[in-house]
Amino acid sequence: MKTKCPKCKGTGSVVVDYKECESCGGTGYEDDLFDVGSHFKGVNSKARDKFDLGGDEDIPCEACNGKGQVEVYGDCPHCKGTGQINVCRDCGALIDEDEDICSDCNEKRKVEKMKHDEYVARQNQARDVYVLDSLCKMSDIDKDRLYRGKITRIERYGAFVTLNNNVWGLMRGDVSEYNVGDDVIVFITAIKSRENKIDLAPAYVDKYRLIKLTKSLPRTLIKQLESKKGKTVRIDGEVQQIQQTSGPTIFMVSDESGVTEIAAFDKAGERSYPEIEVGDAVQVLGEVNEHSGKTQIESSSMTKLNEENTRKLRTLIDAALNKRAEPEDVDFLVKSDVLNRLKPKMREAAQKIRRAILDGRTILLRHHNDADGICAGVAMEKALIPLIEEVNPSNDAQYYYFKRSPSKAPFYELEDVVKDLSFALEDQERHGQKLPLIVLLDNGSTEEDIVALMQAKIYDIEVVVIDHHSPGDLLTKDERNGEIYGATVAVDEYVDTHVNPYLVGGDSQLTAGALATEVAHIINPEVKEIIKHLPAVAALGDHAECGEVYQYLQLASEKGFNKEHLAKIAECVDFEAYFLRFMNGRGIMDTILAVDNLDKHEKMIDALYKEYLKRVDTQLKAALPNIKRTQLENGIYFNLIDVEKYAHKFTFPAPGKTCGFVHDHVIKEIGDDKPIVTLGHGPDFGVFRATDAVAEQFGFNVNDIVSTMIERVPSAGIDGGGHECAGSIKYIEGLGEEVLYKVVEEIQSLSRK
Repeated sequence: MKTKCPKCKGTGSVVVDYKECESCGGTGYEDDLFDVGSHFKGVNSKARDKFDLGGDEDIPCEACNGKGQVEVYGDCPHCKGTGQINVCRDCGALIDEDEDICSDCNEKRKVEKMKHDEYVARQNQARDVYVLDSLCKMSDIDKDRLYRGKITRIERYGAFVTLNNNVWGLMRGDVSEYNVGDDVIVFITAIKSRENKIDLAPAYVDKYRLIKLTKSLPRTLIKQLESKKGKTVRIDGEVQQIQQTSGPTIFMVSDESGVTEIAAFDKAGERSYPEIEVGDAVQVLGEVNEHSGKTQIESSSMTKLNEENTRKLRTLIDAALNKRAEPEDVDFLVKSDVLNRLKPKMREAAQKIRRAILDGRTILLRHHNDADGICAGVAMEKALIPLIEEVNPSNDAQYYYFKRSPSKAPFYELEDVVKDLSFALEDQERHGQKLPLIVLLDNGSTEEDIVALMQAKIYDIEVVVIDHHSPGDLLTKDERNGEIYGATVAVDEYVDTHVNPYLVGGDSQLTAGALATEVAHIINPEVKEIIKHLPAVAALGDHAECGEVYQYLQLASEKGFNKEHLAKIAECVDFEAYFLRFMNGRGIMDTILAVDNLDKHEKMIDALYKEYLKRVDTQLKAALPNIKRTQLENGIYFNLIDVEKYAHKFTFPAPGKTCGFVHDHVIKEIGDDKPIVTLGHGPDFGVFRATDAVAEQFGFNVNDIVSTMIERVPSAGIDGGGHECAGSIKYIEGLGEEVLYKVVEEIQSLSRK
């Protein structure tokens, strides 16, 4: 800032020296004398004498004012002759020409601006205003906080403000602008604990956010609620499910120790705490009581935890649930090198299923609708339902959190996944359930499953597969000392855990029923005695033969089931499954498989088996005379039958089963050591059955034949697959004859190894 120079008073020059006055020669007076008396006429003599008016006086020099010297001026060194200087506009200190304020004042301004900005930010920032829950008392409030209350009474000296049913106080001063029922934000001026009184004053804030202040209680674990009945407790947990009833809203909340129901009620049929969603971490305060024989909390408040506390709680719950989900280290039911190499994957599958139960996710179990698949499904069902009922407090937990459905095809079809996704998303929308864990048994391993699995993974649904069908080429493998300990296949990209004997060098002779029973035993060892005969039933139903099968037959004999009776069970399962179609037949299958209703088992088997034999006999009488038999040039015994023309439709046995019965009949005539292939076909499908001899001697594999047909007749829309010696092929009806001709050519082209 420019101002006058204080040294030169703005003139730009100052006295730098003195010199003798040229006008008076340094005397200080002019040459002429001045007669004073001549200028005072009429003055009497006494006055003239008193003031000496009669003498001559010297006249001072006008140039130097009687000093005899005059000043010599030069440029002011302070302002350099300009008459102005640049000073700080705040403190007046001399500064450079290009500056406006000095460095000290500049720092002071920055500090003051920062303080001002902070003040403005505080003014614009939303203030925290607390709302007391119904359990808070005077001891829970703090003078440094703002609270929201409701005016309940107005007097001339102030207004009474209620913060909750336990805390209220007097807001003194002019309250003429307020009415009873108004919400008001207040701060506390005094807490008079002895008198149980609070003095309040209005707080004027433009922006604020409401925070629910909950009662300060120590945390209670859900597993401790049984001993806290009638008491008010606090639990911290994660919301698993929200269900709106005609009365209260029911929240299923879990922590690291268990799951419990929280009942919240505002109005009948109206959603309580609409801000709370599934997956939120919450703090619940309420009274513990009992409802329908189950422990329940009637909530007084439910609030979301902040980000930090949510992270801590989820870390705590995750670690605890992972520990609880870890299965026991149990031995397999039989001795098997293949099972030993599969053990890590089987334990992984067991852990994922146990964790899903603890997480409150539904287990959606899909299995092939034959004896092998149904044995696998029932074994898993018997293991899981007790755990589900133990973990979940709902009386209907087994129906909410477990669903078992059969699949017609030996792979996970689009029809299946569409139904599963539809029900899962509907349950999520209507009942607030989490998306399920899908467990596929006796299907899920092949490339045919990929399209359906892709749809499931779009919704990030976890998938566990336990299957014994050939998964195709091994993309990678972990081979040690000539044995495979692990491998990956095409379907693994869409599956979270894949249990299949082919991945460790095994084959389809170790059935899905056996694998699923072993995993079920790992999940819940307590069901061992109930399910240990199921692998034998599955093996006989799938015509499996391997070392493990004989051990499973021995296990079943310990329960009093001989091989003949087990075969009857397998055949009755297939027979009943045909009529159940897409129903799981839980009670009926339990009776047939002798896992429940044991007193009715023998009667059920006798009744079904008689009808089974009758229908098979009727079908064979129509089919056997119409078999086209030939021995191909390579030595393979080939049998062809049109099951569409020469078998009864829409009854048991279905075309695939009819082909199997025809094949078994031929084997009895020729011998199972012969290379025999039977093809039952319709207008747009074919069903293969073959002996192990043709696979061993000629390398016969249904999957290879299907792949070859896809290349040789690309226009036929061919699809299919299965096991090496049992499977199916589908094609366009108009090209059926060409496809069958090519199939026969392919079988005829096989040569002995």
